[in-house]
Amino acid sequence: MKKSKTLIKGKMGVAVAFFILLYTCFVGIDLVFEYIVVLENVPDIAIRIVVGILSFLFLFKLILIALVVQTVVYFVCKSYHHQTIDKSALADHLEAVYLGEYVPLRKDVQLGDTHA
Repeated sequence: MKKSKTLIKGKMGVAVAFFILLYTCFVGIDLVFEYIVVLENVPDIAIRIVVGILSFLFLFKLILIALVVQTVVYFVCKSYHHQTIDKSALADHLEAVYLGEYVPLRKDVQLGDTHA
């Protein structure tokens, strides 16, 4: 915890603003869902179903955006404090985690070399 506090020290205002904005969006989606779908303030079932589906999609998209924002804030803070980012370790970690259909690029690829 101490290391993360020192890492975010110079960008605390920006990080707090991002997370307050994300939290406000979470609360907004929750309130719309609760008011229309849960409390049944709208009598038409079709509208409630559409609002429920849209709330789910917006929440899903917001969670993905929040994950990206957290990662970007982390790397910006590391860059701000002139700490090195071990790109080879990061690439190895991502390669180990996402093994699916990922095929690593050949190391000898040159710009303009288009032969397979």
